Parts: sequence; structure tokens; C-alpha cells
Amino acid sequence: MDPEIKKPTLFQSLIPIVFLIFFLSLNVLFFGEDTLSGSNQVILLLAAAIASVIAIRLNYSWVSIRNSMVASIGKAMPSILILLIIGSLAGTWLISGVVPALIYYGLKIIHPGIFLFTAIVVSGVVSLVTGSSWSTIATIGIALLGIGQALGIHEGLVAGAIISGAYFGDKMSPLSDTTNLAPAVAGTDLFTHIRYMTYTTWPSIIITCIIFLVIGFTYDFSAAHTDIEGVISAIESSFTIHPVLFLVPVILVFIIIKKVSPLPALLIGTLLGGLFAIIFQPQLIRSLAGEEYNYFSASYVAVMHSMFGEVSVHTSNEMINELFTTGGMAGMLNTVWLILSAMTFGGAMEAGGLLRGITESIIRLANSTGSLVASTIGTCIFFNLTASDQYISIVVPGRMFSKTYRERGFKPELLSRTLEDSGTLTSVLIPWNTCGATQSRVLGVSVLTYLPYCFFNLINPLIAVLIAYLNIRIRKYSKGEADEVALDEDHRRDV
Repeated sequence: MDPEIKKPTLFQSLIPIVFLIFFLSLNVLFFGEDTLSGSNQVILLLAAAIASVIAIRLNYSWVSIRNSMVASIGKAMPSILILLIIGSLAGTWLISGVVPALIYYGLKIIHPGIFLFTAIVVSGVVSLVTGSSWSTIATIGIALLGIGQALGIHEGLVAGAIISGAYFGDKMSPLSDTTNLAPAVAGTDLFTHIRYMTYTTWPSIIITCIIFLVIGFTYDFSAAHTDIEGVISAIESSFTIHPVLFLVPVILVFIIIKKVSPLPALLIGTLLGGLFAIIFQPQLIRSLAGEEYNYFSASYVAVMHSMFGEVSVHTSNEMINELFTTGGMAGMLNTVWLILSAMTFGGAMEAGGLLRGITESIIRLANSTGSLVASTIGTCIFFNLTASDQYISIVVPGRMFSKTYRERGFKPELLSRTLEDSGTLTSVLIPWNTCGATQSRVLGVSVLTYLPYCFFNLINPLIAVLIAYLNIRIRKYSKGEADEVALDEDHRRDV
């Protein structure tokens, strides 16, 4: 007979978490911003090993633990593939002149004082239309970061504005995968969910915009004014700049609006970038490939290399040379390694029931409406920290809390909104989460650098808790509706 599976104690469940937090803190202390080069990955794998030992002591088999790890990694594979394609897209959009053109015209048009506010609006609109914060940050976000750096604004501030806008648009878009996932898990419809999110989302984004406007109008740009013309001149001397280059991002946005999946859409954007590089940047193509090739061969070599390897375009302005450097697919491999390690840890924790052991303890503490919402938000953040995936941080807490919300008479849109207010928004604030690791690598700004400035992502969960404690617009079933829901539940159980 197989030995009886034991239930983990809260102490056992917390051992891998405490180990992880302690040693990740040491990594930050000793390695600084270079933690993604390997130290965080090693600690995540060691924490997974500890979780596996505990699971084995609870009589789980090694095969079941391994299968859980593999299944967890499988859930992250779409994100990993998108990440690799984003690396290629960054390379072809650089050598085609698309990103330089966006920076060039942005510097000519945008007033420095309202740049951070503009970054929120532009990122928000693009993300709302496309339903994808990842695509927005990987395309428009990179250009906005370049403009901000040219204006002399701290990179963490710029990244915080971009991420705040992109995640606002993603959260409110009916095309977003998480915006569709949360109501499906909670048991409500999409547009009821979106309308109900406005009570927490709009106050959060308005406060965020005001903060960035105040920062913009009080920021000292005196040191940057002399550099802007130099940056524009350097771009003109290194690239052929023409408005027709905007066709590439416009076509990509149109494709995404037509509900083409992110992976093929980004691949089309990558190939368009390579085609436009061949058409508009012949001098740069020859320079990157070498004079020994004819133009056909040089085009193939330069475009292919931009997709898989590091490409640097040296200009006369040292300030932007780092900006005009991409790593292609190869530059994303450390992030892929991090995601694989994080998902291995999440799989080990899930296999031994350690995650559920902690979250069940949290649920028991939720007595009032405010504490229930706060517990849900805390649980979503916990899953973002441990399972390292925003989808898991929505699905698992959604399933765990749905019965509790229903028994207490709350309509499902309260749960679906809370899942998005926390699970979606906090994922990008965690360095080893798939979202945090990806956005950090794409923008070239560490999570700890941009985290304090992601005001929307930080404020929204707090607003959600505050509104719940104040009992503002909290939707509950009437007596008749509650009886009907109970009958439906009994019918489903019978079936």
C-alpha cells in the first residue's frame, strides 16, 4: 500500500518561503542589480529542492513532484516564446530605424514637463486597444524610455510611467487575456467585470497621473536641454528617418486589434522590421554586416544577426549608444533561465500542498468585507511571489475564495475585480515573476529600480482594500438572488 499523504503544517509550508526571501535579500545585498545573471536562479532552484524534500516527507512521490514541476514550466512556455520573439523584434526595430524614428519625433513634439503624463496616456491607449501590456512595453515602451533618457529623466521614473499606463490599459481592455480570465474564474461576465473595475481603477489612474504631472513640472531639465539637439543630430546621422517607418508599429497594432495571437503578431512585427531595415537603412546594413558581402548577403546577415544576437549602433552621441544596443533572442536567455527556475519552485510548492496550506490559513483570518478583500489581495500577491506567474495568481485564489464570497452573499464581480486589482497588477513588481522578469529585461531597467515609481500598480490594491473597508459599492445578492444562486449550486452538485 502507498503511504498516506500527510497535510503540511503552516510551519512546514513557510520553510521554503523564508529560505527564498532571506537568500534573495542576500543576493540583492551582494550582487545588486546583477541578480538576474544567475544568483536568483540558483536560490529559486535550492528553494525548490527544500520544498521537494518537505513534500517527500509528507509521503508525496518524487515522480509526482517532478511532474508538477514540468507542468508548471509548461504553463510558462507561451511567455518564454513571446519573450524570445520580443528579443528579435527589438533587434529588427532598431536596425530598421523604427525605434530611433519614434524617439526622434518624440523629442521634437513632446514637452519635457508633460512627458511622464504623456507616457502613461500613450502606453494606456495602446494597451487598451491591443489588450497586451507586454506588446505595448516591448514596442512603444522602448521608444518612450529612449525619449525619457534623452530628456535626462531617471530611467526608473520613465519605466514606472510606461508600466503604469500599460497595465491600466491591459486591465481595462476586453481583449486582454487576464481581463477575460478573472471573470471566467469568478463566475461573472466580461463587461460586468470591466464596469465594476472602474470603481477602483479610475481613482488609481487619476492619482497616478496627478503624481506624474507634479513630478514632471517640478523636475529639473536644465541639464538635458543642451543634449536634446545632440541626440536628434546623432539619430539623423546614423539612420534614415522618415514618417513611413511608423507603418511598422501601426500594422502591428492593427494585427493585434484583429485578435491575432501575440506570438504570430509579434513575429510579423519582427519580419516587417527586417524588411524595412533592408529598404530604408542600406548604409547601416552594410556597416553591420561588413563590406565583404554584396547587398543581398549583407541584408540577410545583418537582419538575421539582429534577431538572434547583440547589435550595437554607434552614434556620435555617447548618451544614446547604450540605448541603441539590443541582445536579440540571446539577450533574453538569462530571463528565460529565471522563469524556468521560478516555475520549478512554484511546481514543487504546489506538489506538496504547501501553497494551499498557507492560503487556507489566510482565509480563516478574513471576517469582514475589508479583511476578505485584503486576504484575497494578499493571497494573489503571495502566489505571484511563489508560483511566479500572474495566471496562477488569478486562477488558484479565484477557485479558493469563490465559495467564501458566495457564502457571504457577495456577487462574483467583487471577487473578479479583486483578482485583477492584485494578481494582474503586482506580477510586474516581482523580479522572478514571468512579468517582472520580462519587463525588466525588455526595458533594460531592473525591477527594484522601477518598482517605487509604478504608482498605479502600487495604489490600485490599496484603493481596493480601502473601498472594501468603507463598504463603497460592494455588491451583494438580495435574498431572492441568494436563494436562486443556492439552488443553482445544488443543481450543479447533483449533476
